[in-house]
Amino acid sequence: MTKLTRPSLSPLKADHFFSISETSDQDLITLLTLADYYAALMQSGSDIPRVLTGRTQVNVFFENSTRTNSSFELAGKKLGADVLVVPVAASSVHKGEALLDTVQTLAALNTDAMIIRHKEAGSCKAASAALGAAGLSTCKILNAGEGTADHPSQALLDALTMFQSLGRTPDQGLHGIKIAICGDIRHSRVASSNAQLLPRLGAELRFVGPEALLPPEESYPEIDRYISLEDGIQDADFVMALRIQFERLPDGLALSKEDFFQAHGLTHERLAPAPKAFVMHPGPMNRGVEISGALADDPQRSLVLKQVQNGVAVRMALLDAFLHVGHNSP
Repeated sequence: MTKLTRPSLSPLKADHFFSISETSDQDLITLLTLADYYAALMQSGSDIPRVLTGRTQVNVFFENSTRTNSSFELAGKKLGADVLVVPVAASSVHKGEALLDTVQTLAALNTDAMIIRHKEAGSCKAASAALGAAGLSTCKILNAGEGTADHPSQALLDALTMFQSLGRTPDQGLHGIKIAICGDIRHSRVASSNAQLLPRLGAELRFVGPEALLPPEESYPEIDRYISLEDGIQDADFVMALRIQFERLPDGLALSKEDFFQAHGLTHERLAPAPKAFVMHPGPMNRGVEISGALADDPQRSLVLKQVQNGVAVRMALLDAFLHVGHNSP
């Protein structure tokens, strides 16, 4: 078995992980390179270095999550951290305790990293400010998804999956690669974070979907928009489907699951304009709405399970880079 050597990387410039837009190019490449190392380490079956032994990680999710919460938990445990997953539904939050009181209380338990998901944009920054005011600023805040604008770790794992599929390393970028994100882009924090990341890596990004589900013109005006699925995915290298967030649709918008699938649902046949494209989906996946089950399960075209696997690697990289003091050493 070939021994994998830990990459020698520069320390991160950022103190917390709030968004892609607030993360430097250098830090992004550092995180992706470290994630690629952990993905290879797990793939090889090698022992994972327990670089976070003695560190404490708290997951506090004010929104339901399966993939993100469990992958952050697994990532921390693989690296040796003590991990506490707070059951928010049974916590004092539902007895009237505010977000800021909650994070201060949890950080006071000598917490080194707090992983936060919240429905309100700006919650992670607010949490960081509250910890600073309480003298608890050494606790790192990592954004696990907030509002409709940010899900930065998802964007990183999507990019890592693309690099692996192309046989490229993160520092080689995604130059010359065409990526179409399809579905409910207006309400998607995944689409927003990918729009912040993928063009910075050199990719050509497109938004595809019904006009009512495309973002307003002032949001990412540099990204081309397509109402026609056929036109939007033409010659794409990757096609990413997003679920329709029916709970967020404006009143009066008549959009059934059947109508959406007929016009914009991904199938093998509808991928004809992009014959070499890989298919991705961040989950949760609604089969027969944004993507057919046959396509989602096609091992030659679908990268859905690879995205799930890379979710652990990316979150290991985040925890390592923000918490492991000796991360420059091999």
